[in-house]
Order: sequence, then C-alpha cells, then structure tokens
Amino acid sequence: MTPLTYALILALFAGLAMPLGGVLAWSERFRDKQIETRFVHAVTAFGGGALLSAIALVLVPKGSENLSAGVAIPLFLAGGLTFYVVDKQLARAGGSGALVLAMLLDFLPEAMALGALLVTEAATAKLLAAMIFLQNLPEGFAAFRDLWSRPGTSPVRILLLFVMLASLGPLCAGVGFFVLADAPAMLGGIMIYAAGGILYLLFQDIAPEAQVKGAWSPSLGAVMGFALGLAGEMVIG
Repeated sequence: MTPLTYALILALFAGLAMPLGGVLAWSERFRDKQIETRFVHAVTAFGGGALLSAIALVLVPKGSENLSAGVAIPLFLAGGLTFYVVDKQLARAGGSGALVLAMLLDFLPEAMALGALLVTEAATAKLLAAMIFLQNLPEGFAAFRDLWSRPGTSPVRILLLFVMLASLGPLCAGVGFFVLADAPAMLGGIMIYAAGGILYLLFQDIAPEAQVKGAWSPSLGAVMGFALGLAGEMVIG
C-alpha cells in the first residue's frame, strides 16, 4: 500500500466516526426523559471539551510553530470573526448548525495534518487518525441531535450529509500529502484560522447548549472530553 493510499484510508476512517455518532444518536432510547436530557447534554459537553483540547493542544501550538505573532494573531481573529458572520446568518435562517461547523473546523485541518504527517511520521499519523476518530464520535452524536431537532428534518438525510462530510477527509489528506507537507506555514495558518472559528462557536453555541440547571454531568463531560485530547496529545508527543 502506498503512503498516499494509506493517508486516504486513515482520513476516511477518522471521518466515518461522524455518521457513526449520528447512528448512535438516532438509535439511543431512554425511558426516563430527565436521564436522556442529561446524557445528551453530557455528550455535547464532551464534544465541546474535545474541541477545546484540539484548540489548546493541537491547532494553536502546532499551527503557530511556523508563524510569526504578526501573522498568527490576525488569522486567529479572522477565524473568529468569519464564523461570527456565518453563525449570525444561520441564526437568521432559522437554524444553528454550529455543532456541524465546529466539527468540520476541527476535522478538516486535522485531516490535512494527517496527510502531511504521513510523509515523514507514519506512526504519529496513525495515532492522530485514532484521536480524530474518538473526537468525531461524540461531535457527530451532538451535531446529529442538533440538526434532527429541527421540524421536518429527515435523519436519513442527516446521515447522508455526514457521510459526504466524511468523504472530505481523504480530499484534505491528499492536499496535506501533496501540498502542505512542504508548506508548514500554510498548514499552520489553516490550523490557526480554524482554531479561532472553533473558539467562537464553542462559547457562542456549544457551551450554552450543553448546560442543564442542577446537573453536573455536562461539566464533567467537558472535563472528560478535554482529557481525551490531552491523552492523545501526550501519546503522540
């Protein structure tokens, strides 16, 4: 198997966690609605913690390695401002979609990094693919529930959408393999920009959505999600 083929397979594997999370969200059933509410919010918070770990441990530190402060900070701010505009337009259209956007902003740059890493660090790329898969699973679960909550939304169409989004992973891995492996500053810029967008969506939409009055499981879920990212970064590092 060629390194390129391997990169594409790993990226597809990591991306398919999104529709798998959607299937789990579609099939879960709780008789007690209070327990179901707390569980769903805890999973949303877990995904938020994983996203925060991606910002703090991967996207910002790795992205800024080959950038000056004069480039990195404007790119980070531009990411936040861009997704402020996008989120505002989505709200006017009657839906959020913030969880899907955040999931993509996390997945696509990391898929590019996966393709770039496979050129020089194949073992690290394998671990990164496993970590992306574990992050995408709860994010896919929460994003599916978010979209499914809209009246008249078909769960089958959401799953097909998630499969299509997963197919972007190999495309991004190919870009990383052919282009960004020799352009670390460009890859870093993409990661920093995505980090700004995720941070905006995290505090504007995801964290408030995860809160349940009188329940502590969502906050603990966020800690566990961050711990997942921390464990992955320490193993990869």
